[in-house]
Amino acid sequence: MSVNKALGRHILAEIYECDVDVLDDIRELQSILTEAAERSGAEVIDSSFRKFDPYGVSGVVIISESHLTIHTWPEYGYAAVDLFTCGDTADPWLGFEYIIQRLKSSRYTTMEVQRGNLSPKLERRKLVPTS
Repeated sequence: MSVNKALGRHILAEIYECDVDVLDDIRELQSILTEAAERSGAEVIDSSFRKFDPYGVSGVVIISESHLTIHTWPEYGYAAVDLFTCGDTADPWLGFEYIIQRLKSSRYTTMEVQRGNLSPKLERRKLVPTS
């Protein structure tokens, strides 16, 4: 039996019934996503967050393994979160569990997508630089 190996794991999360004050606090969200990345076992490289008027925050934490993102709608108690990690050193589910705790969510749905599925039938192509 052959086992498929993927280059990365991408968790897509729909998070409902969150603490609305947290969802609108740019500093708190940056702290939460940075800590989630570290708890996943990822190496944090950089981050960028933006507060919107009248409410809402979007942000990204860049990790050497890929990224974590969040987009919030405090008026609905909702956050869309992506956790994408490549390689075998980071576990995005550990970061997701931390995010759920900190957002104080009582309801969420998730889907994990394997990115770069390396089936035995796929061939590796040599890249040719263009001028």
